[in-house]
Amino acid sequence: MRYVMVQIPNTPAPPSPTPRSVPTSADVARLAGVSRATVSYVLNNTSAVRISEPTRRRVREAAKELGYVPHAAARSLRAGHSRMVLMPAPAVPVGPLYGRFLNELQWELGRLDYTVVQHGTVGLHGDEAARAWAELRPVAVLVPGAGIGPQGVAVLKRSGARAVVTLGPESVEGAHALLMDHEAVGHCAARHLHDRGRRRVGVVVPEEEGLAPFSLPRLNGVRAALHGTGATVAELPLAHTEESAARLAARWRGLGLDAVFAYNDEYAMLLMRALQDEGVRVPEDTAVIGADDLMLGRLLRPRLSTVHVELPSGRDLAELVDRAVRDPGAAPETHRVLGAAVVHRDSS
Repeated sequence: MRYVMVQIPNTPAPPSPTPRSVPTSADVARLAGVSRATVSYVLNNTSAVRISEPTRRRVREAAKELGYVPHAAARSLRAGHSRMVLMPAPAVPVGPLYGRFLNELQWELGRLDYTVVQHGTVGLHGDEAARAWAELRPVAVLVPGAGIGPQGVAVLKRSGARAVVTLGPESVEGAHALLMDHEAVGHCAARHLHDRGRRRVGVVVPEEEGLAPFSLPRLNGVRAALHGTGATVAELPLAHTEESAARLAARWRGLGLDAVFAYNDEYAMLLMRALQDEGVRVPEDTAVIGADDLMLGRLLRPRLSTVHVELPSGRDLAELVDRAVRDPGAAPETHRVLGAAVVHRDSS
């Protein structure tokens, strides 16, 4: 066998392109024919200085052509604080109702020139999580549920946060509070079922971690509404899976219940389908009511009765944040939110 040696020429690698320098505000100013101060006023949306619309347009076009983006950290140093509003990422999947609220809130904060950042805090809780949030030096923090205590609020304020706002069942010392009365949701559902002649009421309590601050007050609201009426209340643990719903439905007749408040519409739809698969008639054998008033509940047969929940306005909350940032020494505000009203449909 013959072997042939082939020499591969050693071709030098092509020279790497010279890296382009990062455009600066001085470059934008030269291209637009204005001062650096004017560039800063335009790109930071400063309203205290009058600048003509043609000049603003020229500056924006120059910045776009050069690919210039303002340096957030430098802007924060000049201002003495950032424009970042931090929201801890929910530890559990948020439903459509809360998702819409978050979208509206982020849009309204953006309109006020804030940047909303969601921060994942897996494995961190309470004041330990607050220290992790403080490292980012946000100007404001919005904390859902019972996720922080007075010490955590103090840590955030020492790090430069001008506003800490909690959204939950109780206020926290030093923080602005939006008090969300989940007991009222359960109370409305229970009164509706009682008025419809139901006397043996089950209440779904989700097994998913992180939902207890919402589900337990709703359970307590049912108990408070039915106290002294002779009606009974049964707590029903349920995971948000078809298997869990099927297991609960399989033993439903043995529970002797004639109604169920299923925490929210998503759990109600899950359980109602499992009950129907077991031959339990809704509402003849068991009335079903959820909460949140999701559109999908109106498309079911029978149509799902629900508790319509009125969340706080994203605009109102954004304006609360802005007031607190502008006047960090003001006394904390407390607002009661979360209106609740029954929407009666076929399932009850």
